[in-house]
Amino acid sequence: MKVLVSLGGNAILKHGQKGTAEEQETNVQNTAKHLAALLRRGERIAITHGNGPQVGNILLQNEISKETLPPMPLDVCGAESQGMIGYMLQRALRSELESAGQHIPVTTIVSQTLVDPKDPAFKNPTKPVGQFYTEKEARRLQESKGWHIISDSGRGYRRLVPSPTPLDILEKETIIRLFETGNVVISVGGGGVPVIRDKDGRLGGVEAVLDKDRTAALLGKTLGVETLLILTDVEKVFINYGEPDQRGLDSMTVQECRRYLSEGQFPAGSMGPKIESAISFLAGSSGKRVIIASLEMAEKALEGSAGTMITN
Repeated sequence: MKVLVSLGGNAILKHGQKGTAEEQETNVQNTAKHLAALLRRGERIAITHGNGPQVGNILLQNEISKETLPPMPLDVCGAESQGMIGYMLQRALRSELESAGQHIPVTTIVSQTLVDPKDPAFKNPTKPVGQFYTEKEARRLQESKGWHIISDSGRGYRRLVPSPTPLDILEKETIIRLFETGNVVISVGGGGVPVIRDKDGRLGGVEAVLDKDRTAALLGKTLGVETLLILTDVEKVFINYGEPDQRGLDSMTVQECRRYLSEGQFPAGSMGPKIESAISFLAGSSGKRVIIASLEMAEKALEGSAGTMITN
């Protein structure tokens, strides 16, 4: 079976960790064990992943060293994080496979995702990135760089950037070719580097971030996989989450997903984009199911005994 695995941030950096190379490598080694187990089952997998904490750290490094080194724009920071995380994943997975006598090529593609320069998201930035600022610093950055900055729950001021809809993956031909010839391909990390075409057709990076699960749905359709496996830090999807009557769901139909979304069960900042991505993946493609589960339950989720399965 062809499976696209969409790794959540906890697969690389867990909540409360500082983000040292050693911490991330330990987490990735654990992730590689679960991914290798899927390959040993005979699944053909492609991988995508989040990059939020890593991009945040790169932005902070830029800020701290700005008097010595020129800061890089957000799209370049996203590309840096793709290379770093991809390297860690491919090294750990290759080592895990080779230790069991399996020799499956693992390749990372630094990927660009095309977005529409007229996407409404550019007029309504919603995604917080980078560090917290004081009110004085925030005012200076708004005036000097034109950033959109808001007060964040009394913790300080933070920059907001757009999150446009992914339209196309520019490296898709290469990703497809590698996947179809037996490679485990790691691509569109963090949703891919968002790029636009100008009036002359030339590509340029934009100051934005993409939702990695929305791009995962697009990549899953592109690769023609049957299963989109979204691995996160919860064991399954819940309704009334955090309430006394919280209830986990073993399965949902697309129709039920739409109903729960309309009821506000899945907030935009957490489960909402995953459910919307599931609907998108199952609409008009070869996709048969989306499974949302924890990393530790990946194997059982594919067997149908863990997580939440979403079908048409």
